[in-house]
Amino acid sequence: MIDESKALRGARLLVVDDRPENLDLVRQALESAGCDEVLVATTGERALRTALSQVPELILLDVLLPGMDGFETCRKLKQEEMTRAIPVIFLTALDEVEHLATGFAAGGADYITKPFRREEVLLRVELHLERVRLQRQLEENNRQLEEKNRQLEEEIGRRRQLNRRVSNYARQENERWGLSGFVGQSPSMKAVLEEIDLLSEAHAISVLITGESGTGKELVARAIHFGGPRSEGPFVPVNCSAIPRDLADALFFGHVKGAFTGADDDREGYFALAEGGTLFLDEIGDMPVDLQPKLLRTLEDSRYRPLGARQERTADVRVVAATAADPSPERLRRDLYFRLAQYSVALPPLRHRREDIPLLAGHFLRLLAGEMNREPPALDEAVLEVLMTYDFPGNVRELKNLVERALIKSRGAEIRREHLELGQPTEAASTAPVAPGVSSELPFDLERAAAWAEEEVLRRALAQSDDNVSAAARLLGTNRPRLYRILERLKDGTTDL
Repeated sequence: MIDESKALRGARLLVVDDRPENLDLVRQALESAGCDEVLVATTGERALRTALSQVPELILLDVLLPGMDGFETCRKLKQEEMTRAIPVIFLTALDEVEHLATGFAAGGADYITKPFRREEVLLRVELHLERVRLQRQLEENNRQLEEKNRQLEEEIGRRRQLNRRVSNYARQENERWGLSGFVGQSPSMKAVLEEIDLLSEAHAISVLITGESGTGKELVARAIHFGGPRSEGPFVPVNCSAIPRDLADALFFGHVKGAFTGADDDREGYFALAEGGTLFLDEIGDMPVDLQPKLLRTLEDSRYRPLGARQERTADVRVVAATAADPSPERLRRDLYFRLAQYSVALPPLRHRREDIPLLAGHFLRLLAGEMNREPPALDEAVLEVLMTYDFPGNVRELKNLVERALIKSRGAEIRREHLELGQPTEAASTAPVAPGVSSELPFDLERAAAWAEEEVLRRALAQSDDNVSAAARLLGTNRPRLYRILERLKDGTTDL
């Protein structure tokens, strides 16, 4: 819980959302933290009128508004002299890169994803209010040279304190979900933890993390970051498979005003945002090919040039990359691959450390029950037997989701076999599976068995790829149309074994 904030004391803020319940939620959070005046509006048109007449210090703006949406409202605010400098934080349920890029291009300073977390709203509002006031004080310092050094040091100290609080919040999120991935006493996980401990102190070396989907690659990256001297700096995760090719340069290196059509202001890229911290590049094999030589140069000499800028900038950033499979040379340059893999960490799939399954299940049970304000229920012995013989194609992520669903279905009572939503368990040392309804004694219909095998392999590939058909096609070395044909067959139920 965050106490009354000095940054919010005396502040006037504008909250724009077409849902009264969202307005009330954000307004109560701001007022409880000491905000003097919270203005509200339910449409973009009303927001413009209120901003021009009341001139708030910061605007929290919903994206999906009736009539004029949040992006267009922000563009109009930035066109007006009185409201141009007001920071706009978007409130959005749209967290895809293209939507975020649209928001920043419209003039937004930040975004908060729904559903809201009170702590995150207050921390981000505080951060941007401090930035606004810092700018005002720096302008005043230019007129009062004698006060400049003292005031600048004071504001730098405040900003560092806020950055530490934001990092602590991110660390709490990491502990909430991330440390669960490191529960276990298996030799393979002990080896991984030893490597994380070594890498935490080697704060400049690049790291490549490999492992199947769901094994916890981002959690390892966070542990490396938060366990070392960069922990007070930002941790910036980037999904390389979601980067639009035409925005890649601007997203990574930033741009200056006028660099291209629509570049109305200077914008920082991922390297600037990660300054002093860690840049995590997930799915590195999907990085746009045109960007790779520039990234390699930045890694080599720690310098980059924003689009349209005359001067290069230094980059004090540690880069940690991750991939589910060894990228092909056609998708990732070998020189970039080896530069990223100065040190490699290989995460074992859950089926290769089965002795950790009971510990992980118990950990997730305590964690999730606590979030539901329940006492953790017992696990029936039959449940543990099933879990120990299941292959978990989705790895630790699948186990967590399975425990969460079972906890909901059991309503807090003992978790039994009927609360588990999974297929038939597979013995750890079993031979190839037999299709449902097919006798283990030959002969049987070979074509129907082959169709079943295709469907079973597709199910597992989708589980490992978080139901992403494109990623599953890459994993299986085939194309999407073929997978869609198999999915249609599954949907129609035409395979009858």
